[in-house]
Amino acid sequence: MQVDINTKMIALLGKPLGQSFAARMQNAAYRAAGLNMLYFYVEVENEHLPDVINGIRNMNFAGFAVTKPNKVAVLQYLDELDPLCAKMGASNTVLIKDGRLIGYNTDGVGFLRSMQEETELKVEQSSFFCAGAGGAGRAVCSVLAYHGARHIYIMDANPEAARALVDDINNNFAPVAEYVDFADKTAAYQKAALADMVMNNTGLGMHSSADKTPLPKEILRPGQICFDATYNPSETLFLKQAREAGCQTMNGLGMSLYQGAAQIEIWSGAEAPVQVMRDELMDILAGK
Repeated sequence: MQVDINTKMIALLGKPLGQSFAARMQNAAYRAAGLNMLYFYVEVENEHLPDVINGIRNMNFAGFAVTKPNKVAVLQYLDELDPLCAKMGASNTVLIKDGRLIGYNTDGVGFLRSMQEETELKVEQSSFFCAGAGGAGRAVCSVLAYHGARHIYIMDANPEAARALVDDINNNFAPVAEYVDFADKTAAYQKAALADMVMNNTGLGMHSSADKTPLPKEILRPGQICFDATYNPSETLFLKQAREAGCQTMNGLGMSLYQGAAQIEIWSGAEAPVQVMRDELMDILAGK
């Protein structure tokens, strides 16, 4: 890739980022689509987020991507929000247009498309249990509520985050969300056992917490679908135990693919080369 004075930059803001495949996937897509753009990583947490964003605003950026733990905090530094992003209360994609920072959220779209391709689950006929009420949890639960989910149980180690997400979904989408007390393990496990899909949106299972899972294997039942937003490793402890319990499993790779494709279309206005992106992700997973 030839970088020149006209190259439009894209940074992913978050921490940690060592597990991310996004830059390789995105840059492969830019090459295939003939886009003079460059995607790279900037490890930053909430404390220094405004400084980094202010710098980006004044440089040659098309926009930037946002990941854990900045998806909610970033909203206060943006000039405008896409309506769905505003309802979700989290952003993973920011477009710079005429000097203004416009927030979007493509996580929910990516999750839904991936779920529809990989499972036969019908959103409007199903109930969901979500562990994790941060940015990914917000996007996933919001898009499920928007598309008519029957019920959504939400649990987080931070009770305030879980309650806030429940209130936002019930007020902004549909009254289908229910708070689950993280401290009441018996009640939480009973709710998880009721769900058609159990989702880990906590980040537990990534490299620094590879030996952790939000729910014990014993409460999972055959026939449930278990989703983990993590895709590196491709099978977290949660998914491994779910598979052993007879559940259908899906990781966050498809969500990452389709949310990334939607990002490219926002930043460039060009159609994303999805197959190129998928092939690149497969090569990464194969160690190529």
